[in-house]
Amino acid sequence: MNHPKIIQGGMGIGVSNWKLARAVSISGGLGVVSSTALDTLMVRRLFHKDEDTKRALLKFPLKNISEKILDNYYGEKNNNKGYPQLPFFSVDIRDELIALTIAANFVEVYLAKEGHSNPVGINLLEKVQMPTLYSLYGAMLAGVDYVIMGAGIPREIPGILDKLSAGHDAELNLYVSGAQSGESYKMHFSPKKFMGKQLNLKRPYFFPIVSSNTLATTLMKKSNGKIDGLIIENYSAGGHNAPPRVKGVFHDNGSPVYGDKDIVNLDKIKELDIPFFLAGSFVTPEIISKTIDEAGASGIQVGTIFALTSESGFEESIKLEIVNKIKNNTINIFTDPMASPTGFPFKVASIKGTLSEQDIYDNRPRVCNLRYLAELYKDENGNIGYRCPAEPINEYLKKGGKIEETVGRKCLCNALLANIGYGNTYKNGYKEPYLITLGDSVSLISHFLPDEGLPSAKNVTIQLKSYIEN
Repeated sequence: MNHPKIIQGGMGIGVSNWKLARAVSISGGLGVVSSTALDTLMVRRLFHKDEDTKRALLKFPLKNISEKILDNYYGEKNNNKGYPQLPFFSVDIRDELIALTIAANFVEVYLAKEGHSNPVGINLLEKVQMPTLYSLYGAMLAGVDYVIMGAGIPREIPGILDKLSAGHDAELNLYVSGAQSGESYKMHFSPKKFMGKQLNLKRPYFFPIVSSNTLATTLMKKSNGKIDGLIIENYSAGGHNAPPRVKGVFHDNGSPVYGDKDIVNLDKIKELDIPFFLAGSFVTPEIISKTIDEAGASGIQVGTIFALTSESGFEESIKLEIVNKIKNNTINIFTDPMASPTGFPFKVASIKGTLSEQDIYDNRPRVCNLRYLAELYKDENGNIGYRCPAEPINEYLKKGGKIEETVGRKCLCNALLANIGYGNTYKNGYKEPYLITLGDSVSLISHFLPDEGLPSAKNVTIQLKSYIEN
């Protein structure tokens, strides 16, 4: 199989939206949509009468579901109350949320694939487990070609893809803090029950994102189905990074120190005899040439420059400010070891007026009204609870959390929605602030930037292809 040599990163909540993915795929790369929080994003788009979302939703194969979603969420009927509050994901998930998640992932992939025959992928996070089965099925209903997954060890996903493509029931084991050996908690999904009949769907290729030889080898040996390729991501990439192998060592600015142990041995990756792609600052002709010719990679995954294209979901004013900072060499990227509730280091762009500033962070009221990154835990009564170190501190402590785990934690769920223009505005007028993540490659991408305005996804893809082909 000749996979595309350029994979566009699946970024944020709605940064890698269908418009970006479609433009990249049409231009010969692998366009990738982000699956994270698509249920919420679809509802908020419908709230604003987004006609593309409505049109795609009407193509959903179960008309009773699409019509109910439109009846509940399309238009400004709830405008005086702000965005509607959706049910939280939980072990005992509600049917309404299952339907929303499947439909939302269908819509995003449908729109990304519309009008062309080139492949499209979807990116999920292993850390966000509860929506996974339903997200995958919705994407597969729309014919998704690739599934890309990072932020964990997704050993069960290949087998799940096999089952869903055959119309069989599937389940996913959940990590529950405090669970005893032998205790099992799972999410379940029956495609036949949901659809009313058994469907055979195309099984997409599966590319996990890994950051070490050990993880790559483990996935190849212990996954419950076929892995079709690997994305090897280094610590210069944006978003979440793998923690450094040596713990507790920091630079003077507080960012974790990465060293030789964090560099993947590509010779050992080649021994696995599987296509692999390199991610993290592979954006110049010199670096790309070395990647393809010397490392033996099948291609590259690129995120940051695509996040700054006119098609990406970032608010345009933010993109223009970042591009201006890059041109003036005033952009600063900080690997924050505390920002993410997941505990993974998280790249943060230092931008005035965002949560990167201490006073903006200090003045933001803590609220947990989305709960995508919540940790599942077993309480003293044996019940399953949900907690997040970015939620109100007293609530977190009542749930058995430790005070030191709350320090510096930022609500990524709300901030990432704000980044794309769908943040909450509360009754007191407070608006959720941005928190922008970009990779270290911001210092290397000025050659993609036009004299005025923003680069296009088409031009970036063509430029990257020329570096590979030459």
